[in-house]
Amino acid sequence: MLIHPEIDPIALQIGPLAIRWYGLTYLVAFVMFLWLGRIRARQNILRGWKPGDLDDLLLYGILGVVLGGRLGYCLFYKPLHYLANPLEIIGLGQAGFTGLSGMSFHGGLLGVIFAMWMYSRRTERNFIGTMDFIAPLVPLGLASGRIGNFINAELPGRAADPNLPWAMIFPTVDKIPRHPSQLYQFALEGVLLFVILWIYALKPRALGRVSGAFLLGYGVFRFIAEFFREPDAFLGFLSLGMTMGQWLCVPMVMLGSWLLLRKVR
Repeated sequence: MLIHPEIDPIALQIGPLAIRWYGLTYLVAFVMFLWLGRIRARQNILRGWKPGDLDDLLLYGILGVVLGGRLGYCLFYKPLHYLANPLEIIGLGQAGFTGLSGMSFHGGLLGVIFAMWMYSRRTERNFIGTMDFIAPLVPLGLASGRIGNFINAELPGRAADPNLPWAMIFPTVDKIPRHPSQLYQFALEGVLLFVILWIYALKPRALGRVSGAFLLGYGVFRFIAEFFREPDAFLGFLSLGMTMGQWLCVPMVMLGSWLLLRKVR
């Protein structure tokens, strides 16, 4: 059995300025997006992309991730609360700015899709082609975010058999041995999905195939990981004994399967 090391969430303190590990994981995600994007552009598998296109693409992506992730959390997980307290969506309460608590991957995905649609319109690119280009660039960024979750000891796993060698106690949560589900998601949705997508995208594919592989792969891996992740206390298990995360993965799997199986010239 393992004990969570209780890492200080603040990586560096310079006077009143606090740099948090979680913020650094976002920075790492964006840097990897640029690095991998430049490699992918030079491969010229999808013609018309140049390394210089990545800067604007990243800006649109950041806006989509942040705005979509926040709005998605508010709408998917606590809609009644935020409808009654709309200022809290942007972190404003009776005591002033209280910070943003809660982001949703599925909301971030919808935000990125909308942002990429806007980018494609502005640059007169094919929208699905844009999504095919960025799909392999995303998983390692997700992996970085899961490391941030692990450092913060947030989104802990369900109770595990104490005899499981990697069962972990999170002292800031309770004394129950749990699955380190953040690391499961790091491995599945991050590393493994990246390897699959990167190899799959090394050859020219029909329009929408790479995007479909991402949606299907993430949906399946997240659905599996949710069996080891503690559901949100304020939601618990929903119909059919599934979590909110699993239900939100269902349309991803369906859309991804359709994009992979549809006939395209």
